[in-house]
Amino acid sequence: MTTTIPAADLPRARRAGTRLVRLHLISRQFPGALAVLAGCAALLRIALRLHWMRDDPASARQMLLLIECAAASVVAVAARNPFGESERTTGRLLPLLRLGAALLLSATAVGALVLGAVAARLPGGRLGVLRDVTGLAGVGLVTAAVLGGALAWAGPLVCTVVAEFALMESWQTPWTWPARPAHDRGAWLCAGLVFAAGTAVIAARGPRDTGADS
Repeated sequence: MTTTIPAADLPRARRAGTRLVRLHLISRQFPGALAVLAGCAALLRIALRLHWMRDDPASARQMLLLIECAAASVVAVAARNPFGESERTTGRLLPLLRLGAALLLSATAVGALVLGAVAARLPGGRLGVLRDVTGLAGVGLVTAAVLGGALAWAGPLVCTVVAEFALMESWQTPWTWPARPAHDRGAWLCAGLVFAAGTAVIAARGPRDTGADS
């Protein structure tokens, strides 16, 4: 049975919905996450101006990958509310809130790094940043669902270490997508699958330490 909201109550319902979204983002330390992402963008800006970054493409790619890992870890850790999920009372809305927060922060992470590289040569290009950050964020979100939000950074870090090794050894597998060229379709597919899995599991279950029983 579908419940119809009277027209007179629509403004009140919209205000309540906006307030719920705002409180959900605040509970996920969204303002703090934005500050850290701004710091990642500033660090990238500084790094791209260093002469050894311009003269050594391999070192530049490795530095970019570390910054991408930091940005993706912010997305994953921010899925956790250290005080539990009071929004459980909203029932079916909670998965949508989780999904929306993950997508919004992922887009913000990519945008921050792209802005940080304005007017500078970005190793792998802007599309490479989109692929790497979203893929690593997906790894982090899966880690949050399995190990808990407090350890969500471990997944992107392990993936980054593997990718750094893949860069040095010239591995060809697309599963080490951060080490592959930006036009590699297999790498895009792998990163996309991991991101889809991460957002799906975090929306359905939430981090292990706060949403396992929701």
